[in-house]
Amino acid sequence: MGELFLAITWRSILIGAAIFLGSFFLNLAIVSVILVKLPADHFNKNRKTKFWSGSHPALNAAKVIGKNIIGVLLVALGVVLSLPGVPGQGLITILLGIMLIDFPGRDRLEQKLLSRPAIVKTINRLRERFGKPPLELR
Repeated sequence: MGELFLAITWRSILIGAAIFLGSFFLNLAIVSVILVKLPADHFNKNRKTKFWSGSHPALNAAKVIGKNIIGVLLVALGVVLSLPGVPGQGLITILLGIMLIDFPGRDRLEQKLLSRPAIVKTINRLRERFGKPPLELR
């Protein structure tokens, strides 16, 4: 145990702190940009999307596969960010990942996450700061 403390230097502490802060601010920036760009009616049942229409079928398949892979990565990152001592917006990152993944029951899971007042309040406060309307929930 004493060898562990001898191996810790100020340099390693500073590198760890820099990685900690860098990952925190990078995650915060990515999540913020996505939440601000999200249409206010994204979680509304009556919303129609035109993202997939008009493209070649092979391009549509590539979009769906890529979107799902990114979604799974975001959910995994969100789980890690939810651990104590790891900086970042864990539950919001999980929500963003779930929004991208296609699976049965996704809408119910999104609504369960959005039923937490702290999550919706945080998202709407961020959107307000950038002049965007609050989310329209079902």
